[in-house]
Amino acid sequence: MTKLIEYEEASEEVRAVYDDIRATRQNDYINNFWKAIANHPPTLQRTWQAVKEVMTSPGEIDPLMRELIYIAVSATNGCEYCIASHTAAARAKGMNDTMFGEVMAIAATANMTNCLANGYQIPVDERFKP
Repeated sequence: MTKLIEYEEASEEVRAVYDDIRATRQNDYINNFWKAIANHPPTLQRTWQAVKEVMTSPGEIDPLMRELIYIAVSATNGCEYCIASHTAAARAKGMNDTMFGEVMAIAATANMTNCLANGYQIPVDERFKP
């Protein structure tokens, strides 16, 4: 298992990212994900900036929907860590058990129909093309 870099033992570069995570999320908790990738500060910085931009910047998709999408993709990719962390974030933003069940049903159905469409090599209908 990868060593987790705690704040007290972190370099200045890593502490700056941790501080930004805390400020952005308005709490003092640093997830193990960030502590693990802090072993390579450039990856920590790059990944945090991407996640911060996509998950917290203003946009048409509300914060709960962003978390639901993250859960669906994480379930499809089989990432136990991301499923757990983004489910917790979605619950904090108002997701209930019924919503979670619907997201899982949509993700499972999309995976099934994607597999069928790819397996049958179905051509895209002209009307669906941009």
